[in-house]
Amino acid sequence: MSPNYSPSKNWTVCELLSWTENYFQERNIESARIDAELLLSKALGIDRLELLTKAFEEVVDEAVRGAFREFVKRRGKREPVAYLTGEKEFYSLPFEVTPAVLTPRPETEHLVDAAIALAPDNARILDLGSGSGNIAVALAVNIPGARITAVDISPQALEVAERNASLNGVEDRIEFIPGDLFSALPGGTPPFDLIVSNPPYIAGAEEEGLMDDVRLFEPRIAFIDSRSPQSAGLGFFRDILDGLDGWLGEEGSVIVEVGNRQGEAVEKLFSEKGLQEVSITRDYAKISRIVRGRHG
Repeated sequence: MSPNYSPSKNWTVCELLSWTENYFQERNIESARIDAELLLSKALGIDRLELLTKAFEEVVDEAVRGAFREFVKRRGKREPVAYLTGEKEFYSLPFEVTPAVLTPRPETEHLVDAAIALAPDNARILDLGSGSGNIAVALAVNIPGARITAVDISPQALEVAERNASLNGVEDRIEFIPGDLFSALPGGTPPFDLIVSNPPYIAGAEEEGLMDDVRLFEPRIAFIDSRSPQSAGLGFFRDILDGLDGWLGEEGSVIVEVGNRQGEAVEKLFSEKGLQEVSITRDYAKISRIVRGRHG
């Protein structure tokens, strides 16, 4: 791990956490302490809350230290913690995470909040670009009468999403369909009350500026806008809006997550499409993050 790390030393929980926090801080990992706690919890086979109530002076055995040491090496190279632990909490729910899917972000919880506020109890909801299924599953858990269709172009991502639906006990109310946006839907599918999406919205020109955690490890297909190289990351939003006809029911709503500095541009696209009551929600960092609009 580091020249100052001695495998033969009897390291306590407290010492391992302190050493690892410093190690991560030296590598400019912002969530250094939390990452150290999550990885040590995984190595110990306990959850983070249990770790925080554990006797910090307890000596960690050599086998656990070995597993933890490998986690720390990989995190030091910027591999996301969720890929190392295989799990991530979203909307207070547990989710399996693999390198086939993006790690669920806290900002996306605002999209779920907006959808819950707008959806009728028996809503028919379409989730485009479902990824890990975090949005679809969170909506199914929190809107017990909802029926959800989740579409993703990646079969590997949908396999993860299906497992997450089962993990959270909502597999009977979510239909997972492989394919590209609306073209995946079978003919005769009735319109939806709500269409939600967190699509790829990073322009290709911005890829080199992304954090290594994302650029080197997360699936490029899930965050880079491949629809139009000159679209400033707006390609998927245009395609979603262009494909709404026949799929969004009367009084139905569309809710999307957008990238930094895209809020006003996507709001304009919504208005040009003729959607009503178009509005923007800011995230925890006060960045425009969610755009919504209603079928007129």
